[in-house]
Amino acid sequence: MAKRIGLYGGTFDPIHLAHLQAALEASEQASLDEVRLLPCANPPHRQPPLASAAHRLAMLQLAVADEPRLIADERELHRAAPSYSIDTIEAIRREIGENTLLFWLLGEDAFYGLPSWHRFDDILKLCHLLVWQRPQNPQPMPDKLRELLKQRTVTDPTELSEGRGKIAFIQPTAFALSATQIRTRLFDGRSVRYLLPKPVLDYIQRHELYRATV
Repeated sequence: MAKRIGLYGGTFDPIHLAHLQAALEASEQASLDEVRLLPCANPPHRQPPLASAAHRLAMLQLAVADEPRLIADERELHRAAPSYSIDTIEAIRREIGENTLLFWLLGEDAFYGLPSWHRFDDILKLCHLLVWQRPQNPQPMPDKLRELLKQRTVTDPTELSEGRGKIAFIQPTAFALSATQIRTRLFDGRSVRYLLPKPVLDYIQRHELYRATV
C-alpha cells in the first residue's frame, strides 16, 4: 500500500493546540501515515510573522516531539523567496517519488482563496486536497471552485487512494482558537496556559516572546 503523507503549511506564530488537533484529526480521517508541518518564512498572502523563524521552528519541534505522526519540516524557512505552496509540493514530490500519495491540508477559508494562489492548477497535478470544513463559512464560494468541486470531490477521504487532484472535506473538532488570539492574550499579560502545549508556553516565557515592549 502506498504511503500517505499530509502537508500542512502555516506561520505557526505560535503553534497551538488547535493546529495540533486539526493535524491529528486529518491523519485519522484520511488514514495518513504522517503529517508534515511546514512553517513558512515569507507568506505571500499575509503579514510577516512576529516571532523569528528560529523561534517558530523551535516551538514547533517542542510541540510535536512526543507525537510520531507529526513532523516539523523546516524547508520553507530556508527559502529567501516567498513561500509558495507549489514550490514546496514540487520539492517534496521529487524527494518521495511518484508512488507516495500527497495531501495538502488547508482550512476552508484558505480553500476559498485557492484560485488566487501561485500556479494553483499545478497543485492539483501533484497532490490531493484535504479541506477542514468550518461549521459556518460566510464567504461566497468562487464560481471556479464550484466547478472544480463538481468534478473532483470525494465524499470519503480514505477513498483518495490513487492519482492526485481530488478534493475531500474533513470535519475537525470545533476550536474557537487562533494564533492571533494567543498573541493578543500574551501581549496583554493574560493566561494562555491551556491553549498551548506546556513546552511551547515554557519556551515563550523563557524567551519573552509576544510581549509588550516599553
